[in-house]
Amino acid sequence: MRRDPLPDLLKPPADADEEGGLRLRTVWISDLHLGTPGCQAEPLLQFLKTVECDTLYLVGDIVDGWQLKRQWYWPQAHNDVVQKLLRKVRKGTRVVFVPGNHDEFARRYLGHSFGGIEVLGEVIHTTADGRRLWVVHGDHFDGVIQVAKWLAHLGDWAYNRALELNHWVNSMRARMRLPYWSLSRYLKLKVKRAVSFIDDFERAVAREAKARGLDGVVCGHIHHAEIREVEGVLYANDGDWVESLTALVELPDGRLQILDWSLREEGLPVVALPSVAVAAGQGT
Repeated sequence: MRRDPLPDLLKPPADADEEGGLRLRTVWISDLHLGTPGCQAEPLLQFLKTVECDTLYLVGDIVDGWQLKRQWYWPQAHNDVVQKLLRKVRKGTRVVFVPGNHDEFARRYLGHSFGGIEVLGEVIHTTADGRRLWVVHGDHFDGVIQVAKWLAHLGDWAYNRALELNHWVNSMRARMRLPYWSLSRYLKLKVKRAVSFIDDFERAVAREAKARGLDGVVCGHIHHAEIREVEGVLYANDGDWVESLTALVELPDGRLQILDWSLREEGLPVVALPSVAVAAGQGT
């Protein structure tokens, strides 16, 4: 694994409120879950104010229709995020929305445009260095979603309870001057079956991209940011804006990196997580 030094392009502006401080070719974000208490709308809005890009992909689960059906929750900050996305369109950014399972209602409108935001079931993105990446949410490769949707809803309920517990834990940690810690992310990486699920998901999505003759895939769904080579192709997951506050970005030369915005929230510089050489367009 090659660790690239953080390019100057990804250093945040000195003024935290400066708009357009990060100039990128492409940005992918997913799993915002607007409409839920767990959505990190305020840091997300700051991220959207800071980045400027030619194309912004919303890779599913942007609005949580499951939660909104159970109980309506839509604070002003969530509306501000939507308005910011529409403003980006008006300023010339191409914004593409690829619906996921939580906002599957939007799949009835594939091929349409709302406020300039294109709604597509999937899309092929070509990087600056010529690689063709399949952009898809990824829920079709989740066996639980496809075979037992009721179990997925039960898991979603348990996940939301874990987020509530996580909120109280981090309130205590904040009073103790300790950094943010994600209970649900910890469990994902420590529970053997959860780790196995992530690995199976990554392989299934990568195999489909390879079968389509593409160089890689960009997806979301499992809330686990990653860039690595799987089954001979590039697998990139942009993470989420509930726990990890991550985005996948493309630099002007075609290199891909994952930005961890949670470090910005802790007053630290934005950094790119390590990526394998193929993710940087260097080959293996």
